[in-house]
Amino acid sequence: MYRAVELAARGLGHTRPNPAVGAVIVKGGKIVGEGWHKKAGKDHAEVAAIKNAVRRGAKILKGATIYVTLEPCSKPGRVGACTDAIVAAGISRVVYAIPDPNPKNRGKAKRALAKCGVRCERFKGDKELLSECGGLVNAFRKHVLTGLPYVTVKIAMSLDGKICDDWGDSNWITCGASRDRTNRLRESVDAIMVGAETVRKDNPSLLARIKPNKDLIRVVISKSGKLPKKAQIFTDGKNPTLVFDDAKKALCELGKMGVMSVLCEGGLKLAGYLADHGLVDEWITVMAPVFIGPRRIARAIRGTAFYNMCFFAHGDAFFGAGISGYATWNGDGYPNPPIVKHIETPDS
Repeated sequence: MYRAVELAARGLGHTRPNPAVGAVIVKGGKIVGEGWHKKAGKDHAEVAAIKNAVRRGAKILKGATIYVTLEPCSKPGRVGACTDAIVAAGISRVVYAIPDPNPKNRGKAKRALAKCGVRCERFKGDKELLSECGGLVNAFRKHVLTGLPYVTVKIAMSLDGKICDDWGDSNWITCGASRDRTNRLRESVDAIMVGAETVRKDNPSLLARIKPNKDLIRVVISKSGKLPKKAQIFTDGKNPTLVFDDAKKALCELGKMGVMSVLCEGGLKLAGYLADHGLVDEWITVMAPVFIGPRRIARAIRGTAFYNMCFFAHGDAFFGAGISGYATWNGDGYPNPPIVKHIETPDS
């Protein structure tokens, strides 16, 4: 199942309106086939794994077990039902991690397979692994149940609580490693959303640079619709860009298009609007060890070592960062290693 999760993650950001799913076929204690859902209209993970097993030379799959991150589909859609493919392949046992989020389909795979003599059961592994499997379909689950995308807000701020300097410059508060992580987030979502001011001031591409996501949609919220015509998002000839005058309306329209996940990288105004209207599902705050004060970001003071990090029961995180050379000196000519403390307090 660990391998199935790894495979499923490759489909994130590419399968809309379908979920990202991974599958691994095991026979005689060895993996004989594996696959993942790559795009809507393409083979589902189970079928991809079966075809992979055949290419590897597996002639008979009787007695084999297929591990799947999500309950197999039991009715045909754009492609055939996975339960039918499993039966046709001769697989004897199915183990899935997460039930189908759609109440209309949940549990049907087990009944369909049982009629054909195939065992079907829930995975009973560790909670962390099951949580990972659930995370793969969070966006799919919300979209199936509400018709709306799963919204993640990501905000980067300095130690003194600024997301930009007094001149509106926000490039770059965070370090290269954090920006790489943001790029990985962009690789795994269906759409990126920002406000008009972000486009006007930063002229971002809003694209994943490390591993491009050709299926990504760029979304801009602008009440006036007045945006620079020469902005990258309109002139680079790459991913499509949609402009809406209201964020709530945008999410409704995106949901109708099959978009399941949206990463909001706009400023606090857009983030606040989404939060006030109960539209945020996940919030990521990146606090950089930088003190801006009245300076330009280019002249901000960057901390060189964390000296304390405390986590509290309510989910707050407090960061302290050494800003001068005195905070990093350990007497041997080398910076002090980070000292991390985890402090749990009562819910009260």
